[in-house]
Amino acid sequence: MIDRSTVDRILDTARIEEVVSDFVSLKRRGANYIACCPFHHEKTPSFSVSPSKGIYKCFGCGKAGSVVSFVMEHEQMSYVEALKYLGHKYGIEVKEKEESEEDVQQRLHHESLLIVNDFAQKFYTEQLLKTEEGIAIGLSYFKERGFTDETITKFLLGYAPNKRREFTHNAQRKGYKKEHLVEVGLTIERENGELLDRFYERVMFPIRGISGKVIAFGGRKLRGDKEVAKYINSPESEVYVKNKVLYGIYEAKQAIAKNQKCYLVEGYTDVISFHQAGVENVVASSGTSLTTGQIQLIKRFTNNVTVLYDGDWAGIKASLRGIDMLLEEGLEIKVALFPDGEDPDSFARKHTKEELMEFLTNNEEDFISFKQRLLAQELTKDPLQRAKLIGEVVNSIAVIPDAIVRAVYIEQTAAKLNIKEELLQQEVAKLRHKKQSDSFYQQQREQERQERLQGIQQADTTQFPQGSQQGGQHNIPGFVVNTYCSEAEKEILYYLLKFGYLPIHIDEDFAYGAEQDEEQTVAQYILSQLQNDELELQNLQYKEIFNEYFQLKEHESEKVLRYFMNHPNREVSNIVADLFIQPYTITIQQFSKSLIPERNVLGRVVPKSILIYKAKVTAQAAMNLTEELGRAQKEKNVELQNELISQLTTLMQVRNFFSKELNRIIL
Repeated sequence: MIDRSTVDRILDTARIEEVVSDFVSLKRRGANYIACCPFHHEKTPSFSVSPSKGIYKCFGCGKAGSVVSFVMEHEQMSYVEALKYLGHKYGIEVKEKEESEEDVQQRLHHESLLIVNDFAQKFYTEQLLKTEEGIAIGLSYFKERGFTDETITKFLLGYAPNKRREFTHNAQRKGYKKEHLVEVGLTIERENGELLDRFYERVMFPIRGISGKVIAFGGRKLRGDKEVAKYINSPESEVYVKNKVLYGIYEAKQAIAKNQKCYLVEGYTDVISFHQAGVENVVASSGTSLTTGQIQLIKRFTNNVTVLYDGDWAGIKASLRGIDMLLEEGLEIKVALFPDGEDPDSFARKHTKEELMEFLTNNEEDFISFKQRLLAQELTKDPLQRAKLIGEVVNSIAVIPDAIVRAVYIEQTAAKLNIKEELLQQEVAKLRHKKQSDSFYQQQREQERQERLQGIQQADTTQFPQGSQQGGQHNIPGFVVNTYCSEAEKEILYYLLKFGYLPIHIDEDFAYGAEQDEEQTVAQYILSQLQNDELELQNLQYKEIFNEYFQLKEHESEKVLRYFMNHPNREVSNIVADLFIQPYTITIQQFSKSLIPERNVLGRVVPKSILIYKAKVTAQAAMNLTEELGRAQKEKNVELQNELISQLTTLMQVRNFFSKELNRIIL
């Protein structure tokens, strides 16, 4: 273990805002910094860093700690590894004392995989620069592409020789274990025990994680053999999870955060040529479809993404779904199209930084406009074909989470495609409703089975007060609230209609360290809490009343009651009458030994009702993902399994936070 004096020196020297900013784009807010949390998926910042206190806290998932715990959590390091990382960052020599056997084994296994990859990178680079074969084949290829020695060094480029066992034999002679070589995918073990190199006769592109460690490789063939894949990549391992990695993110992260812009390209050489031209805020999806994990990685540093395309229209159309995913995550997306015969790699090699930036600035356009222009080229007089193409644009608009942005695009699309705005509004609403309904009915059919899942009953009766059932809509694709959330929604609606006009002073148990707005009303608080998590009431009648409330000019309870009691929709008036005549209350004795007016405890009961609702939302989302995971396992869809496990892990962390908070405030 590391001696106490060294630990104290590291803790005294390390600045939490400097360390966190290596991984997340921080924005100053008063004395603190805020960002979207790197530990769970969110669309509005709830992650706060306090330099004065030396701590971070996420008010969404509940994760909090010091500079050391941040590195441990983010980089999946042990305590000792995190201290070593910080010591290296700040130039502090780390002295160690004896570790336990368990600590040693855990640390060594993870380190061994990274060390094997590091050895492989050095081996491939040496083959490129110091062997006749590497110089004649690999280095000449890179030079033909215009890569300088500085660029080759910066990206750790290399060459895998054509002998099928060269790397593996070399690694074993150096003492690297077979199981580690096989685990990271550098070596393939056949059924007869024969060991072969995965990469041979290829130029090599090391893939680095966000901390700079080599976690995988991509290899490109140089022969014209059509039976051999042009590119092959390392398989997934403990240190390499494909759907969470973008090529070039380590080299680009500071430039992305500084410029608040990320250029998204397809291949390794696109990234490298951009860097050589002086434009460093660029990453590549490496020829694979975009994943939620990759999008979240970009979102750590910026919300602004420009996707760069060559003139291959077929390829562009095939990738449109990936851009819809970016839109769905709330990012601001633009598209830049290179001239015919050019791609990001070739264009960057032919132009200076100034020329490249001028082209990108002058030629980027927002994605919806680009898609309209792209599809307009195929518009015909055939009404069915025209309707289909218009539907493609509507599909993209429908996934945008921000209602105002959707409205702007609907207006623009209606004008450009010469179609009534009202029709587009109806179609967008229909698509959004269909997405919710499909999931709702699927959930109903499987509800009985879901309730039998391990732990669900315990969550229903223990984690959530008042015998609540789980349900709710959250930022999870295909998830909607089920009918069991109606009571929680009814409680929220009750406080909105009866006390919405009153100021609310949040009880410290619910403040979570956030600054309080002294002039905030109950209605403003409820609306902001739901909007921050992009939640909407799913009971359509409750939702109609909720939305109509915010269109009223006066919100005093008597006037609200008068308005809704005279509502043309009789069902609406019945619901409101029920709320006011038989008040839907929380047991006030929870908070006081004697009955006191509800308005005196709004700062406690209103946030509690929101917290219960969010807890139900998260629990139901976890149920849905568990079912999806089961189906993915049956279908042996490994990539989907990994993605669902990641989402489920995040949800359970959020769910545990809600449970702890609810238990804490009740106790």
